[in-house]
Amino acid sequence: MGIALDGDGDRLIMVDHQGEIVDGDELLYIIAISMREQGLLAGGVVGTLMSNFGLEQAFKRENIPFVRAKVGDRYVMEQLKARGWDLGGESSGHIVCKQFSTTGDGTLAALLVLKAMSDAGKKLAELKVGVTKLPQKMINVIVPKGVDPLSVDAVQAAVKEAENTLGETGRVLLRPSGTEPLIRVMVEGEDAGLVNQLCETLSKSVEKALAALVS
Repeated sequence: MGIALDGDGDRLIMVDHQGEIVDGDELLYIIAISMREQGLLAGGVVGTLMSNFGLEQAFKRENIPFVRAKVGDRYVMEQLKARGWDLGGESSGHIVCKQFSTTGDGTLAALLVLKAMSDAGKKLAELKVGVTKLPQKMINVIVPKGVDPLSVDAVQAAVKEAENTLGETGRVLLRPSGTEPLIRVMVEGEDAGLVNQLCETLSKSVEKALAALVS
């Protein structure tokens, strides 16, 4: 297996013996299961709005509580402190384990994964099988100046319609960009074809609703 850290060493991504990338969602799952086996998992796990829906499903199957924070390690830490939990992280590989550190540490996260492999006597590829990442589609829509797209009734109605179509098999997320006049329209689900179709339809509905406000 391979270990890769980012420039300042707070994010971790790994590669298994088959050459497949193991991202932050899968690593978070592996660490959580290992800590539970050791009796060290306090409460549940914190992810973010961008954590794959497959991770949420995996924790649900394992009866491990899972909540989503806003994107950003400081928001993950806020949720951990508020709930008295110890483990959280992002898909990017920024993983926080408060039992050992108060911030993301890629080397520490790698050691926790290596310990999980050693304790279980399994390869990395075997430990990640509990997570089935679901297809995801995201489209950026330009937002007119001064408009809050999340407060527009037509946008909310379009989101509700997409959510009703997905039911329990996926999720819809509209997330404003923090740096650009955009809103990111994201759909996740078990059926890749349906995900693509819903994302395309929803993004066009959002674009139309926003355009109507300034026409």
